[in-house]
Amino acid sequence: MTAPQLSQASLEVEGIELELLLAGIANHWGYDFRNYSRPSLRRRVREVMRNEGVATISALQERVLRDALAMSRFVRTLSVHATSMFRDPEFYVAFRTHVIPLLRTYPFVRIWHAGCSSGEEVYSLAILLDEEGLCDRCRVYATDISDVQIERARRGLVRLSHMKEYTKNYQAAGGMRDFSSYYAADDKHAVIGERLRKNVVFSQHNLVSDAAFNEFHVVLCRNVLIYFDEQLRERVLGLLHSSLVRFGVLGVGRRESLRFTSFADRFQELPGDVRLYRRLG
Repeated sequence: MTAPQLSQASLEVEGIELELLLAGIANHWGYDFRNYSRPSLRRRVREVMRNEGVATISALQERVLRDALAMSRFVRTLSVHATSMFRDPEFYVAFRTHVIPLLRTYPFVRIWHAGCSSGEEVYSLAILLDEEGLCDRCRVYATDISDVQIERARRGLVRLSHMKEYTKNYQAAGGMRDFSSYYAADDKHAVIGERLRKNVVFSQHNLVSDAAFNEFHVVLCRNVLIYFDEQLRERVLGLLHSSLVRFGVLGVGRRESLRFTSFADRFQELPGDVRLYRRLG
């Protein structure tokens, strides 16, 4: 058998192992990754294998099915998304311009930040709401599939080495104050102030399997849908749509779009080309 055939055979075996791994995790732990985009999923599973020191997906399966801590590490790796404070500053400029005036019309505002990772973008939003005088009448529900990420986000810890970059992002996003006034610093971390954290509720939620849990005026699910296949994207968009009040606002990542989905005609895109959409009826 030639080397290319061996390589192809190995890929086929790996594909079978991957499907068995995902089925086992769904049946045993209740985390369903079976409709995640395969290229991204393969990369992350291989990263888990390296971290766990195993040579095959079958060996990884045995470990994560029998070891709850290994499963927790698996979920953390699969749920990690690149994040930063005031990521894509133009998004926050558009949010100030087009969404804040809408929120001012409500006596109380509920916002869902789905897939919040370690919280940097949640606190960016909290800062924006504070500067616009809306923080005290907003409740932000921040959720993620990973309990580890949720706990880190709840503590409000941000690496101090990142704050220079985040300060530039904040200024480009239309920040109105001294960015350092929003956190206290020690040798390694910036700690987001309690004033910004008090109206944020962090909890575990799985977009793949869990239901809607409230009606929201804004739902942000940025840079999450790109990890799902078409079928799962449609299902999650249905969840997000049903979670919005009439004329509520949905925000997704700049590489994501409602175009070519079954929900394209249920939203109106707001100006700014930053993937902010207003629900129609």
